[in-house]
Amino acid sequence: MTELVIIGAGGFARETAQAARAAGLPLAGHLDDDPALHGAEVDGVPVLGGTERVAELPDASFVVCVGSPRDYASRARVVRRLGLPAHRYATVLHPTAVVSASSVVGPGTVLLAHTVLTASVRVGRHVAVMPQTVLTHDDEVADFATLASGVRLGGGARIGRGAYLGAGALVREGTAVGAWSLVGMGSVVLGDVPPGEVWAGAPARRLRRAPRTALEELERLDSPEPVERPEPLDPLEPVEPVDRPDRPGRPEDTSHQGDRPVPARGVNG
Repeated sequence: MTELVIIGAGGFARETAQAARAAGLPLAGHLDDDPALHGAEVDGVPVLGGTERVAELPDASFVVCVGSPRDYASRARVVRRLGLPAHRYATVLHPTAVVSASSVVGPGTVLLAHTVLTASVRVGRHVAVMPQTVLTHDDEVADFATLASGVRLGGGARIGRGAYLGAGALVREGTAVGAWSLVGMGSVVLGDVPPGEVWAGAPARRLRRAPRTALEELERLDSPEPVERPEPLDPLEPVEPVDRPDRPGRPEDTSHQGDRPVPARGVNG
């Protein structure tokens, strides 16, 4: 089994490190672009250096654990900058996470403690699922989405690419949250949320447009590309994401490898 390296050393990265340890994964350490952390330990896990060291670790597996409500698009930018193939990314499942045999979890995704995927749930790549989140039958969560602690999705809910659902948010069955939108903590989503907007409240209502970095990612979603839908597999095996052209979210776009560097660091990442 290859060693796991976590990109980032903030809150989410530290939580992922503890989940990896609980699951018995061989954890090498963190890579973080804050020079002040290099050579230090966070929660007993060493910070090996910056992300430039990825090229020096050809046998390692990675998981990108950056982002916060202030810039929830950062994980997508870091993944794009690294330019690694899907097979280089690990899927980290806390041992208390419950994933049904008919559900699919993509590479680079993290499921923290006591998350539940009940039946035919499809979770894409590089998705962050925080503790005690429940995804029920036929839910679809696109690449780079973040589901904070205690989120509950009704059956057939569709969470678009890069969307951020704050702690305790509830999403009604059959409802869609559009790509790169943000739903505030404790909100109750009873109708579809359009892409690139911030909604909050009970029931949730539109507050404003999404942050600039999220809107920049939304602009990248041009014409959808055809995606092959995988069969249900062992959730520990990395698989391609499941996005449908008529649903929020799009396949991962790695065509812009020349984007400006994005540091893998931050308050929560």
